[in-house]
Amino acid sequence: MKAKIIPIIALLSIFSIFFYSCEDATYKEYKGYAPVYLSYKYLRSAVVQEQNVDLKNPGKIYFKDNYIFIVEELKGIHVYDNTNPASPVKKKFIKLPGVVDLSISGYTMYADSYVDLVVLDVQNIDNIHEVGRINDILPYTIPPYKTDFPAAYVDKEKGVVLDWELRTIKEKIDHTPIPYPIYFLGGISFLDKANSSGASSGVSGSGVGAGGSMARFGIKDKVLYIVDKNTLKVFDISNNTTPVKVNDLYPGWNVETMFLTDKKMFLGTTTGMAIFDISNPTTPVSLTFFTHARSCDPVVVDDTLAYITLRTGTNCGGNLNCLDIVNIKDITKPTTVISYFMTNPQGLGKDGDLLFICDGSAGLKVYDATDPKMISEHLIYSYPNIKAYDVIPIGGVLVLIGDDGLYQYNYSDVKNISLISTISVVK
Repeated sequence: MKAKIIPIIALLSIFSIFFYSCEDATYKEYKGYAPVYLSYKYLRSAVVQEQNVDLKNPGKIYFKDNYIFIVEELKGIHVYDNTNPASPVKKKFIKLPGVVDLSISGYTMYADSYVDLVVLDVQNIDNIHEVGRINDILPYTIPPYKTDFPAAYVDKEKGVVLDWELRTIKEKIDHTPIPYPIYFLGGISFLDKANSSGASSGVSGSGVGAGGSMARFGIKDKVLYIVDKNTLKVFDISNNTTPVKVNDLYPGWNVETMFLTDKKMFLGTTTGMAIFDISNPTTPVSLTFFTHARSCDPVVVDDTLAYITLRTGTNCGGNLNCLDIVNIKDITKPTTVISYFMTNPQGLGKDGDLLFICDGSAGLKVYDATDPKMISEHLIYSYPNIKAYDVIPIGGVLVLIGDDGLYQYNYSDVKNISLISTISVVK
Protein backbone atom coordinates (compact mmCIF):
# COMPACT_ATOMS: atom_id res chain seq x y z
CA MET A 1 0.00 0.00 0.00
CA LYS A 2 1.33 3.45 -0.81
CA ALA A 3 2.17 5.47 2.24
CA LYS A 4 -0.98 6.68 3.94
CA ILE A 5 -1.25 10.15 5.19
CA ILE A 6 -1.02 11.08 8.82
CA PRO A 7 1.08 13.94 10.31
CA ILE A 8 4.46 12.76 11.76
CA ILE A 9 5.99 15.39 14.06
CA ALA A 10 9.60 16.38 13.50
CA LEU A 11 11.69 19.47 12.95
CA LEU A 12 12.71 19.93 9.33
CA SER A 13 16.50 19.61 9.32
CA ILE A 14 18.64 21.57 6.91
CA PHE A 15 21.96 20.74 8.54
CA SER A 16 23.02 18.60 5.58
CA ILE A 17 26.12 19.18 3.47
CA PHE A 18 25.71 22.46 1.60
CA PHE A 19 27.68 23.63 -1.39
CA TYR A 20 28.60 27.25 -0.82
CA SER A 21 28.82 29.83 -3.60
CA CYS A 22 32.01 31.85 -3.97
CA GLU A 23 30.08 34.89 -5.17
CA ASP A 24 28.45 36.04 -1.96
CA ALA A 25 29.48 35.10 1.57
CA THR A 26 25.97 35.86 2.91
CA TYR A 27 24.34 33.17 0.74
CA LYS A 28 24.71 29.43 0.41
CA GLU A 29 24.09 27.63 -2.84
CA TYR A 30 23.41 23.93 -3.05
CA LYS A 31 21.46 21.27 -4.90
CA GLY A 32 18.39 20.25 -2.95
CA TYR A 33 14.63 19.95 -2.73
CA ALA A 34 12.80 23.26 -2.93
CA PRO A 35 9.20 23.51 -1.74
CA VAL A 36 6.47 24.01 -4.33
CA TYR A 37 3.84 26.25 -2.75
CA LEU A 38 0.10 26.62 -3.11
CA SER A 39 -1.00 30.07 -1.99
CA TYR A 40 -3.55 30.40 0.79
CA LYS A 41 -5.72 32.45 -1.54
CA TYR A 42 -5.94 29.60 -4.05
CA LEU A 43 -6.30 26.98 -1.32
CA ARG A 44 -9.36 28.78 -0.01
CA SER A 45 -11.03 29.08 -3.41
CA ALA A 46 -10.24 25.64 -4.80
CA VAL A 47 -13.28 23.58 -3.75
CA VAL A 48 -15.11 22.60 -6.93
CA GLN A 49 -16.89 19.55 -8.33
CA GLU A 50 -15.37 17.70 -11.24
CA GLN A 51 -16.44 14.81 -13.45
CA ASN A 52 -14.59 11.71 -14.66
CA VAL A 53 -11.61 11.98 -12.32
CA ASP A 54 -9.78 8.66 -12.03
CA LEU A 55 -8.91 7.02 -8.73
CA LYS A 56 -5.11 7.02 -8.60
CA ASN A 57 -3.89 7.21 -5.02
CA PRO A 58 -6.67 6.06 -2.68
CA GLY A 59 -6.55 7.03 0.96
CA LYS A 60 -9.18 6.76 3.65
CA ILE A 61 -12.77 5.66 3.12
CA TYR A 62 -16.09 6.73 4.58
CA PHE A 63 -19.64 5.39 4.28
CA LYS A 64 -23.00 7.09 4.77
CA ASP A 65 -26.50 6.43 3.45
CA ASN A 66 -25.45 4.14 0.62
CA TYR A 67 -22.68 6.48 -0.48
CA ILE A 68 -18.97 5.69 -0.39
CA PHE A 69 -16.47 8.54 -0.12
CA ILE A 70 -12.89 7.71 -1.13
CA VAL A 71 -10.12 10.20 -0.38
CA GLU A 72 -7.73 10.84 -3.25
CA GLU A 73 -4.80 11.75 -1.06
CA LEU A 74 -4.20 15.50 -0.87
CA LYS A 75 -6.30 16.02 -4.01
CA GLY A 76 -10.00 15.52 -3.22
CA ILE A 77 -12.82 13.08 -2.56
CA HIS A 78 -14.45 10.59 -4.93
CA VAL A 79 -18.18 10.02 -4.36
CA TYR A 80 -19.91 6.76 -5.35
CA ASP A 81 -23.56 5.77 -5.14
CA ASN A 82 -23.41 2.33 -3.53
CA THR A 83 -27.14 1.58 -3.45
CA ASN A 84 -26.23 -1.60 -5.33
CA PRO A 85 -22.87 -2.72 -3.89
CA ALA A 86 -22.42 -5.07 -6.84
CA SER A 87 -22.40 -2.07 -9.16
CA PRO A 88 -21.27 1.20 -7.51
CA VAL A 89 -21.88 4.29 -9.64
CA LYS A 90 -19.33 7.10 -9.90
CA LYS A 91 -21.05 10.39 -9.09
CA LYS A 92 -18.66 13.25 -8.41
CA PHE A 93 -15.14 14.25 -7.50
CA ILE A 94 -14.82 17.04 -4.94
CA LYS A 95 -11.57 18.89 -5.51
CA LEU A 96 -10.21 19.65 -2.04
CA PRO A 97 -6.44 20.26 -1.82
CA GLY A 98 -4.77 18.71 1.22
CA VAL A 99 -7.62 16.42 2.24
CA VAL A 100 -6.75 13.35 4.31
CA ASP A 101 -9.71 12.75 6.65
CA LEU A 102 -13.44 13.40 6.73
CA SER A 103 -16.56 12.77 8.78
CA ILE A 104 -20.24 13.38 8.04
CA SER A 105 -23.17 14.25 10.29
CA GLY A 106 -26.56 14.66 8.63
CA TYR A 107 -26.06 16.70 5.46
CA THR A 108 -22.73 18.13 6.59
CA MET A 109 -19.24 16.90 5.79
CA TYR A 110 -16.19 18.04 7.77
CA ALA A 111 -12.81 17.57 6.08
CA ASP A 112 -9.26 18.83 6.41
CA SER A 113 -7.61 20.94 3.73
CA TYR A 114 -4.01 21.32 4.82
CA VAL A 115 -4.23 23.86 7.68
CA ASP A 116 -7.97 24.50 7.34
CA LEU A 117 -11.11 22.70 8.50
CA VAL A 118 -13.66 22.83 5.66
CA VAL A 119 -17.42 22.36 5.97
CA LEU A 120 -19.31 20.98 2.94
CA ASP A 121 -23.03 20.57 2.24
CA VAL A 122 -23.58 17.08 0.77
CA GLN A 123 -27.38 16.99 0.81
CA ASN A 124 -27.49 17.11 -2.98
CA ILE A 125 -24.74 14.87 -4.37
CA ASP A 126 -24.94 16.79 -7.65
CA ASN A 127 -24.24 20.06 -5.89
CA ILE A 128 -21.74 19.47 -3.10
CA HIS A 129 -20.34 22.83 -2.05
CA GLU A 130 -18.41 24.61 0.68
CA VAL A 131 -20.54 26.28 3.37
CA GLY A 132 -17.96 27.03 6.03
CA ARG A 133 -14.26 27.05 6.83
CA ILE A 134 -11.98 27.65 9.80
CA ASN A 135 -8.59 28.92 8.64
CA ASP A 136 -5.30 27.87 10.23
CA ILE A 137 -6.86 25.54 12.79
CA LEU A 138 -4.83 22.43 11.86
CA PRO A 139 -1.05 21.83 11.96
CA TYR A 140 1.12 23.05 9.10
CA THR A 141 2.18 19.95 7.20
CA ILE A 142 4.66 19.17 4.44
CA PRO A 143 5.01 16.22 2.05
CA PRO A 144 7.91 13.82 2.60
CA TYR A 145 11.03 14.28 0.49
CA LYS A 146 13.87 11.96 -0.49
CA THR A 147 16.99 12.05 1.65
CA ASP A 148 19.57 11.99 -1.15
CA PHE A 149 19.67 15.80 -1.10
CA PRO A 150 18.86 18.34 1.61
CA ALA A 151 15.55 20.20 1.74
CA ALA A 152 15.30 23.96 1.54
CA TYR A 153 13.91 26.31 4.14
CA VAL A 154 10.10 26.29 4.27
CA ASP A 155 8.45 29.69 4.47
CA LYS A 156 4.90 29.00 5.63
CA GLU A 157 3.92 32.60 4.84
CA LYS A 158 4.08 31.70 1.14
CA GLY A 159 1.36 29.08 1.45
CA VAL A 160 1.16 25.32 1.91
CA VAL A 161 3.73 22.93 0.42
CA LEU A 162 2.34 20.78 -2.39
CA ASP A 163 5.53 19.03 -3.45
CA TRP A 164 9.30 19.27 -3.70
CA GLU A 165 11.37 20.20 -6.74
CA LEU A 166 15.02 19.15 -7.10
CA ARG A 167 17.08 22.13 -8.22
CA THR A 168 19.90 24.49 -7.31
CA ILE A 169 18.87 26.55 -4.30
CA LYS A 170 20.32 29.84 -3.12
CA GLU A 171 19.52 30.82 0.47
CA LYS A 172 20.69 33.38 2.98
CA ILE A 173 22.95 31.73 5.50
CA ASP A 174 21.08 33.35 8.40
CA HIS A 175 18.09 31.13 7.67
CA THR A 176 17.70 28.72 10.52
CA PRO A 177 15.73 25.47 10.74
CA ILE A 178 11.97 25.95 10.91
CA PRO A 179 11.38 27.78 14.23
CA TYR A 180 7.96 26.20 14.75
CA PRO A 181 6.68 22.62 14.93
CA ILE A 182 6.23 21.13 11.50
CA TYR A 183 4.55 17.90 10.55
CA PHE A 184 5.45 15.55 7.74
CA LEU A 185 2.88 13.95 5.49
CA GLY A 186 4.08 10.38 5.38
CA GLY A 187 4.32 7.09 7.23
CA ILE A 188 1.03 5.34 7.43
CA SER A 189 -1.35 7.34 6.78
CA PHE A 190 -14.88 4.91 15.08
CA LEU A 191 -17.91 6.09 14.83
CA ASP A 192 -21.55 5.45 15.51
CA LYS A 193 -23.07 2.72 13.39
CA ALA A 194 -23.81 3.88 9.86
CA ASN A 195 -27.27 5.09 9.00
CA SER A 196 -27.72 3.18 5.74
CA SER A 197 -31.41 3.84 5.28
CA GLY A 198 -31.03 6.94 3.12
CA ALA A 199 -32.53 6.92 -0.36
CA SER A 200 -30.18 6.82 -3.31
CA SER A 201 -31.23 10.34 -4.31
CA GLY A 202 -29.02 11.89 -1.66
CA VAL A 203 -27.49 11.83 1.80
CA SER A 204 -30.05 11.90 4.62
CA GLY A 205 -30.23 14.69 7.18
CA SER A 206 -29.83 12.37 10.16
CA GLY A 207 -27.22 10.08 11.61
CA VAL A 208 -23.45 9.89 11.41
CA GLY A 209 -21.55 7.90 8.82
CA ALA A 210 -18.87 5.27 9.39
CA GLY A 211 -15.14 5.62 8.86
CA GLY A 212 -12.42 3.01 8.86
CA SER A 213 -10.09 2.16 11.72
CA MET A 214 -7.46 4.63 10.43
CA ALA A 215 -9.76 7.62 11.01
CA ARG A 216 -8.61 10.76 12.87
CA PHE A 217 -12.03 12.46 12.69
CA GLY A 218 -15.04 11.43 14.76
CA ILE A 219 -18.49 12.79 15.64
CA LYS A 220 -20.50 12.25 18.82
CA ASP A 221 -23.89 13.97 19.02
CA LYS A 222 -23.18 17.61 18.17
CA VAL A 223 -19.45 17.39 18.76
CA LEU A 224 -16.64 16.90 16.22
CA TYR A 225 -13.32 15.45 17.36
CA ILE A 226 -10.07 15.79 15.43
CA VAL A 227 -6.86 14.23 16.65
CA ASP A 228 -3.48 15.25 15.27
CA LYS A 229 -0.49 13.66 16.96
CA ASN A 230 -0.44 15.33 20.36
CA THR A 231 -3.64 17.35 20.30
CA LEU A 232 -7.31 16.44 20.54
CA LYS A 233 -9.40 19.28 19.15
CA VAL A 234 -13.05 19.43 20.21
CA PHE A 235 -15.61 21.42 18.19
CA ASP A 236 -19.21 22.23 18.97
CA ILE A 237 -21.15 21.67 15.72
CA SER A 238 -24.61 22.58 17.03
CA ASN A 239 -24.52 25.14 14.24
CA ASN A 240 -23.40 22.64 11.65
CA THR A 241 -21.87 25.15 9.23
CA THR A 242 -19.97 27.09 11.90
CA PRO A 243 -17.90 24.77 14.12
CA VAL A 244 -16.72 26.38 17.34
CA LYS A 245 -13.60 25.05 19.02
CA VAL A 246 -14.41 24.44 22.68
CA ASN A 247 -11.49 22.35 23.82
CA ASP A 248 -7.86 21.66 22.96
CA LEU A 249 -6.57 18.69 24.95
CA TYR A 250 -3.29 16.82 25.22
CA PRO A 251 -4.34 13.15 24.86
CA GLY A 252 -0.85 11.67 24.84
CA TRP A 253 2.11 11.43 22.50
CA ASN A 254 1.86 10.47 18.80
CA VAL A 255 -1.88 9.80 18.59
CA GLU A 256 -2.82 8.41 15.18
CA THR A 257 -6.31 6.92 15.14
CA MET A 258 -9.69 7.31 16.84
CA PHE A 259 -12.55 4.92 17.58
CA LEU A 260 -15.75 6.11 19.28
CA THR A 261 -18.38 4.11 21.12
CA ASP A 262 -21.47 5.50 22.81
CA LYS A 263 -19.62 6.86 25.85
CA LYS A 264 -15.94 6.13 25.23
CA MET A 265 -13.14 7.29 22.96
CA PHE A 266 -10.24 4.98 22.13
CA LEU A 267 -7.13 6.57 20.67
CA GLY A 268 -4.40 4.53 19.03
CA THR A 269 -0.91 5.89 19.66
CA THR A 270 2.58 4.67 18.83
CA THR A 271 3.05 3.46 22.40
CA GLY A 272 -0.40 2.36 23.50
CA MET A 273 -4.15 2.95 23.65
CA ALA A 274 -5.56 6.01 25.40
CA ILE A 275 -9.15 5.73 26.69
CA PHE A 276 -11.40 8.72 27.41
CA ASP A 277 -14.89 9.09 28.84
CA ILE A 278 -17.05 11.20 26.48
CA SER A 279 -20.30 11.03 28.46
CA ASN A 280 -20.02 14.80 28.35
CA PRO A 281 -19.00 15.06 24.68
CA THR A 282 -17.41 18.51 24.86
CA THR A 283 -15.21 17.57 27.82
CA PRO A 284 -13.40 14.24 27.30
CA VAL A 285 -12.00 12.84 30.55
CA SER A 286 -8.94 10.61 30.56
CA LEU A 287 -9.61 7.19 32.08
CA THR A 288 -6.47 5.18 31.47
CA PHE A 289 -3.60 4.40 29.12
CA PHE A 290 -2.82 0.87 28.00
CA THR A 291 0.86 0.54 27.07
CA HIS A 292 2.12 -1.73 24.29
CA ALA A 293 5.31 -2.05 22.23
CA ARG A 294 6.19 0.96 20.09
CA SER A 295 4.37 0.70 16.75
CA CYS A 296 1.61 2.17 14.60
CA ASP A 297 -1.68 0.87 15.92
CA PRO A 298 -5.29 1.33 14.83
CA VAL A 299 -7.86 0.02 17.32
CA VAL A 300 -11.48 -1.15 17.15
CA VAL A 301 -13.67 -2.08 20.11
CA ASP A 302 -16.46 -4.61 20.55
CA ASP A 303 -18.20 -4.85 23.91
CA THR A 304 -15.51 -5.78 26.46
CA LEU A 305 -12.63 -6.37 24.03
CA ALA A 306 -10.33 -4.04 22.11
CA TYR A 307 -8.50 -5.27 19.00
CA ILE A 308 -5.21 -3.52 18.19
CA THR A 309 -2.89 -4.15 15.23
CA LEU A 310 0.81 -3.29 15.51
CA ARG A 311 3.09 -3.13 12.49
CA THR A 312 6.61 -2.32 11.34
CA GLY A 313 7.89 -0.50 8.29
CA THR A 314 6.65 2.98 9.24
CA ASN A 315 7.93 6.10 10.96
CA CYS A 316 6.31 4.88 14.16
CA GLY A 317 9.25 2.62 14.96
CA GLY A 318 9.04 -0.78 16.63
CA ASN A 319 9.75 -4.30 15.39
CA LEU A 320 6.48 -6.17 15.99
CA ASN A 321 3.76 -7.26 13.57
CA CYS A 322 0.91 -8.58 15.61
CA LEU A 323 -2.71 -8.44 16.73
CA ASP A 324 -3.24 -7.64 20.41
CA ILE A 325 -6.57 -8.43 22.06
CA VAL A 326 -7.20 -6.45 25.25
CA ASN A 327 -9.84 -6.99 27.92
CA ILE A 328 -11.50 -3.64 28.73
CA LYS A 329 -14.30 -4.93 30.96
CA ASP A 330 -12.73 -2.89 33.74
CA ILE A 331 -12.12 0.19 31.64
CA THR A 332 -9.59 1.59 34.10
CA LYS A 333 -7.46 -1.58 34.09
CA PRO A 334 -7.09 -2.98 30.54
CA THR A 335 -5.27 -6.31 30.38
CA THR A 336 -3.82 -8.28 27.48
CA VAL A 337 -5.80 -11.40 26.64
CA ILE A 338 -3.56 -12.72 23.87
CA SER A 339 -1.29 -11.62 21.03
CA TYR A 340 -1.02 -13.14 17.56
CA PHE A 341 1.86 -12.72 15.11
CA MET A 342 0.84 -11.21 11.77
CA THR A 343 2.60 -10.30 8.52
CA ASN A 344 2.15 -6.49 8.54
CA PRO A 345 -1.34 -5.70 9.86
CA GLN A 346 -2.96 -2.36 9.19
CA GLY A 347 -6.66 -1.49 9.34
CA LEU A 348 -9.25 -3.81 10.86
CA GLY A 349 -12.98 -4.12 11.46
CA LYS A 350 -15.37 -6.16 13.59
CA ASP A 351 -18.97 -7.23 12.99
CA GLY A 352 -20.52 -9.74 15.35
CA ASP A 353 -18.15 -12.69 15.60
CA LEU A 354 -16.30 -11.77 12.41
CA LEU A 355 -12.94 -10.02 12.56
CA PHE A 356 -11.52 -8.50 9.36
CA ILE A 357 -7.81 -7.69 9.24
CA CYS A 358 -5.83 -5.96 6.46
CA ASP A 359 -2.53 -7.82 6.79
CA GLY A 360 -0.35 -5.90 4.36
CA SER A 361 1.15 -8.05 1.61
CA ALA A 362 -0.66 -11.08 3.09
CA GLY A 363 -3.93 -9.46 2.04
CA LEU A 364 -7.35 -9.53 3.68
CA LYS A 365 -7.99 -12.11 6.40
CA VAL A 366 -11.38 -12.99 7.85
CA TYR A 367 -11.51 -14.74 11.23
CA ASP A 368 -14.16 -16.24 13.46
CA ALA A 369 -13.44 -14.35 16.69
CA THR A 370 -16.02 -16.10 18.87
CA ASP A 371 -13.20 -17.34 21.11
CA PRO A 372 -10.53 -14.61 21.28
CA LYS A 373 -7.95 -17.17 22.42
CA MET A 374 -8.48 -19.32 19.34
CA ILE A 375 -8.62 -16.74 16.57
CA SER A 376 -5.52 -17.93 14.70
CA GLU A 377 -7.05 -21.42 14.43
CA HIS A 378 -10.28 -20.02 13.00
CA LEU A 379 -9.24 -18.32 9.76
CA ILE A 380 -12.35 -18.43 7.55
CA TYR A 381 -11.11 -16.73 4.39
CA SER A 382 -7.86 -15.27 3.10
CA TYR A 383 -7.39 -13.04 0.07
CA PRO A 384 -3.58 -12.87 -0.34
CA ASN A 385 -3.48 -10.97 -3.64
CA ILE A 386 -4.65 -7.64 -2.18
CA LYS A 387 -2.39 -5.24 -0.36
CA ALA A 388 -5.20 -4.10 1.91
CA TYR A 389 -5.15 -0.89 3.94
CA ASP A 390 -8.48 -0.43 5.75
CA VAL A 391 -12.03 -1.82 5.95
CA ILE A 392 -15.57 -0.86 6.94
CA PRO A 393 -18.01 -3.76 7.60
CA ILE A 394 -21.57 -2.55 6.98
CA GLY A 395 -24.58 -4.85 7.27
CA GLY A 396 -23.17 -7.85 5.46
CA VAL A 397 -21.02 -5.89 3.00
CA LEU A 398 -17.32 -5.29 3.61
CA VAL A 399 -15.88 -2.15 2.01
CA LEU A 400 -12.10 -2.47 1.65
CA ILE A 401 -9.54 0.01 0.35
CA GLY A 402 -6.16 -1.17 -0.88
CA ASP A 403 -3.30 -0.35 -3.22
CA ASP A 404 -5.27 -1.30 -6.30
CA GLY A 405 -8.55 0.34 -5.38
CA LEU A 406 -11.78 -0.41 -3.56
CA TYR A 407 -13.19 -3.93 -3.10
CA GLN A 408 -16.57 -5.01 -1.75
CA TYR A 409 -17.36 -8.43 -0.32
CA ASN A 410 -20.68 -9.98 0.64
CA TYR A 411 -20.22 -11.71 3.99
CA SER A 412 -23.90 -12.16 4.87
CA ASP A 413 -23.32 -15.89 4.40
CA VAL A 414 -20.18 -16.66 6.39
CA LYS A 415 -19.73 -19.95 4.55
CA ASN A 416 -19.80 -18.22 1.19
CA ILE A 417 -18.00 -14.88 1.44
CA SER A 418 -17.64 -13.50 -2.08
CA LEU A 419 -16.19 -10.54 -3.97
CA ILE A 420 -19.06 -8.56 -5.50
CA SER A 421 -17.44 -5.46 -7.03
CA THR A 422 -14.24 -3.45 -7.46
CA ILE A 423 -13.29 0.13 -8.25
CA SER A 424 -9.82 -0.09 -9.75
CA VAL A 425 -6.98 2.38 -9.52
CA VAL A 426 -5.98 3.89 -12.85
CA LYS A 427 -2.20 3.72 -13.20
